[in-house]
Amino acid sequence: MAAPDVSTGCSPARETLEWSRALVDPALRAAVDTLPATMRRIAGYHLGWWDEHGAGVPARAGKAVRPALVLLSAAAGTAQGGGSPREAVPAAVAVELVHNFSLLHDDVMDGDATRRHRPAAWRLFGTGAAILAGDSLLTLALDVLAASGHPVAGRAMRMLSAAVQDLVDGQSADMAFERRESVEPAECERMSLRKTAALIGCSCALGALFGGGDHERMRAFGEHVGLAYQHVDDLLGIWGDPAVTGKPGYSDLRNRKKSLPVVYALASTTPAGRALATLYRRPDELDDADLRRIALLIEAAGGRAWSRAEADRLVALALDELATVDRGPAATGLAALARLITRRDR
Repeated sequence: MAAPDVSTGCSPARETLEWSRALVDPALRAAVDTLPATMRRIAGYHLGWWDEHGAGVPARAGKAVRPALVLLSAAAGTAQGGGSPREAVPAAVAVELVHNFSLLHDDVMDGDATRRHRPAAWRLFGTGAAILAGDSLLTLALDVLAASGHPVAGRAMRMLSAAVQDLVDGQSADMAFERRESVEPAECERMSLRKTAALIGCSCALGALFGGGDHERMRAFGEHVGLAYQHVDDLLGIWGDPAVTGKPGYSDLRNRKKSLPVVYALASTTPAGRALATLYRRPDELDDADLRRIALLIEAAGGRAWSRAEADRLVALALDELATVDRGPAATGLAALARLITRRDR
């Protein structure tokens, strides 16, 4: 199945995601079905396939952008004489499994009670069980690549393992920042590059590797998109509508996370930045009025505008990188996805 021609129509990103899901979902479900029953139950709940008892529910799954990036990156390689996107399905499944491993662990570490508008897995099954389910998905991701039989499977496993190590290192830095009084914006961007952008970059690189394309240029495209995505995700963690995000309002502020707009505001020399620092260092719990004031101070100190501008700048860099690799339907789809995931706060 070739990449969809998304050069026309009103919603190329939606068309691309539907095309990707049609290819990936059967293989993803088949992979999860191989897990031990206890892990399969938690994984399927987390993925939105069924309720806590294993009964099917209306579709609740996320957008599954990373698998689509894999397949489109493989299609971009196809234009240069490589393989078909279908050959990259194992890589698409693997990155989606790794992504969900990280979400299961993140919800535990951040204490987030909801995921996609319903209780997070750890709230229903327990902290230990949710962590184990995440571990199970990570192991399964490498198994899927190994079982693919593709000539690049070994390289792909090493690339994915390196991305996971970056992700873990970035998450560790993110947690360490919460205990520090001062974090520079450049430090926070480097942390986000590892925590978020590394896996998105790896998704694009894996697709290009399976498709015979330029995997290093596609990695650069993905890393720019990934860092832009983190800027937008941090904006949503403060100003996002809970009805859209599926998480409580001001969730990042309640945890006093030093996200990108927060760090920028704290590092400013503005009166708003100094007032924000005073509130963020308070030892007592923050109430709703405090959280609303913090959000206003971040905006007044320029954090909101800076993150939005950075996201736009990074997407422009990503599209410049993409133009050197491919200008066909796959590139159109990749550009549409880049814009979709970095404009969620608008």
